[in-house]
Amino acid sequence: MNSSTSAMIERRRQNAFASIWREDLDTVFVDVAEYYDKANTYASLGLLPKWQRRFIDGMILKPGDKVLDVCAGQNIVGIAMLKKQPGLDIHAADQSVSMQEEGKKVAESEGYSIDSHICDVHELPFPDNSFDVVTLQYASRHLRVADAFAEIKRVLKPGGRFYHCDMQRPPNTLIEKAYLFYLKWALTMLAKFFTTGSPTKEIEYFLNAIHLFYSHEELSDLLSELGFTQVKAQPIMFGAVALHEAMKP
Repeated sequence: MNSSTSAMIERRRQNAFASIWREDLDTVFVDVAEYYDKANTYASLGLLPKWQRRFIDGMILKPGDKVLDVCAGQNIVGIAMLKKQPGLDIHAADQSVSMQEEGKKVAESEGYSIDSHICDVHELPFPDNSFDVVTLQYASRHLRVADAFAEIKRVLKPGGRFYHCDMQRPPNTLIEKAYLFYLKWALTMLAKFFTTGSPTKEIEYFLNAIHLFYSHEELSDLLSELGFTQVKAQPIMFGAVALHEAMKP
């Protein structure tokens, strides 16, 4: 993929979602905060806990590392990192107050402290070269990816590592159609159990966010274009999910 391809993907996503990202995204996550992790579990065909363990197991975390969890949501990954390496200094960045309120409850219930920063993750409120590790998971579909990744690179220290995990657009069209069909059914069923309204708009948004997203190979290329090195990708479930690792030189 060349830079014109990534620019085209970002342009398509901006055209489709700019107004939602600007005006409605907080409302979307208020509506789904209570069952967002359950939705991700169903979307993964029940394999999400296994992927999370694989994501965490692949991280190099040292005592005293300063870690930024971008789009931390309910702090699931931050807590898992602390269980792996208790000596971490973890900061959570998220623009959703409701998701971080849930995350604070979860962390405190397990005896952990994570510094919360409510902010636009496209403009992180940290100096250059601040963090040894940055993580981002299950949220890139809702971001201006190139801008967010560039900002992550800015706040990473030289030699720092970026770990990313998210659903991707499956490279095979037939697999993509089958997956989106299943996902629409799963989200509709979950909404019936957890909401009293009819979240058709939210469900369509989540489906389109995957349809217009990067494949794992395209996301690897974008990381390289932005100046990351040692880019590695691990596609899972026919490319419907991928783990990425990259380093700031």
